[in-house]
Amino acid sequence: MSTDLLIVNIKGLVQVRETTIDFVAGRDMDNLPVLENGYLHIQNGIIADYGTMDQVPAIAASVIDASGRFVFPAFVDSHTHLVYAAPRDEEFLMKIKGATYAEIAAKGGGILNSAVKLRQLTENELLERSLPRAHEIMQTGTGAVEIKSGYGLTVKDEMKMLRVARRIGEITPLTVKTTFLGAHAVPKEVTKEQYIRIILDEMIPAIREERLADYIDVFCEEGFFTPDETIRIAEAGTGAGMIPRIHANQLHRSGGVQAGVQTGAISVDHLENVGEEEIQLLKGSRTMPTVLPGAAFFLQLPFPPGRKMIDEGLPLAIASDFNPGSSPTGNMPLMMSLACIRMRLTPSEAINACTINTAYALGLLSTHGSITRGKSADVFITAPMPSINYLPYSFGSGLVEQTILKGKTVEY
Repeated sequence: MSTDLLIVNIKGLVQVRETTIDFVAGRDMDNLPVLENGYLHIQNGIIADYGTMDQVPAIAASVIDASGRFVFPAFVDSHTHLVYAAPRDEEFLMKIKGATYAEIAAKGGGILNSAVKLRQLTENELLERSLPRAHEIMQTGTGAVEIKSGYGLTVKDEMKMLRVARRIGEITPLTVKTTFLGAHAVPKEVTKEQYIRIILDEMIPAIREERLADYIDVFCEEGFFTPDETIRIAEAGTGAGMIPRIHANQLHRSGGVQAGVQTGAISVDHLENVGEEEIQLLKGSRTMPTVLPGAAFFLQLPFPPGRKMIDEGLPLAIASDFNPGSSPTGNMPLMMSLACIRMRLTPSEAINACTINTAYALGLLSTHGSITRGKSADVFITAPMPSINYLPYSFGSGLVEQTILKGKTVEY
């Protein structure tokens, strides 16, 4: 028996694409198709049809009246650390008093702090603490999410994190992609080379055995992992069936972009410190530049040069970096606002960056990122709004009124 849902009287059906497209780049990022006075027909969890109200079909269906409202494809958040044991609000005060990211890490804070807390929890306890964050991001319109490991730093605990991430995708209607980020930091009890050997000889084979990760990531940054080490780890992950995606150029011109492009990474993320060399290199690649405005804001770093990258013809993706240390929110509408306000993106560019381009960065273009027949019925309905510009303009407001994932309304 089919389960039909009709959303009618939609003021604007956003990101309507007749066919599944590739990512959008350069000037095309400001092109956002919106169907006015529309309807959306959902059947068996799939987008069955759409059109203007004078074409609405006469079928037996549950009906939602979206008068005055916009319907968007659900956000695709392509970079998060959503599975973690506890917040790091004690470090927040240190930041306020002027401590840098590196200084907090040197005092036992940062990633190693999260690792200590995570190791004390069972898998079920970690799941119980992480599930509320999964529900939180659904409330703000996210339908697909990438979740990284990286707070375990032992074979047992990295696998525990990835199992929890997989379980979130089974328990909730979220579409979850997982990333192995064992190379997030070096635990104190071993040297860096010893730890890299553990990653290569123990972690990657064990994760491959259980098929726990879709991607592999490395924190390519001064004081963490060098470009050569990043390439070595990423290539080992590729050999185990994981696609690279790289933490690149957050604190310094770290060589992360170069390492990402060389290893065929699907994305390079952060990019607070990039220049013309990195931009030109990315132009000749299929690697998605991904910016994380929440982290730049929270850490008071320079914002990535998103405007310049788009003007140079690059695509751009926006993700939340939801994590306890540098971006403790997965609110994608807020990420859009920060990108528009601090990086000078237009609302249309920001919406493309959070939907089509992040879907590309997660290998989900066939199911997510646009209103296209045959794609998963992952959408959200806004509160009444005058225009699409109002969503990033009204930063911090709760304008996502209803989230529908796989054709069913999400109960918060």
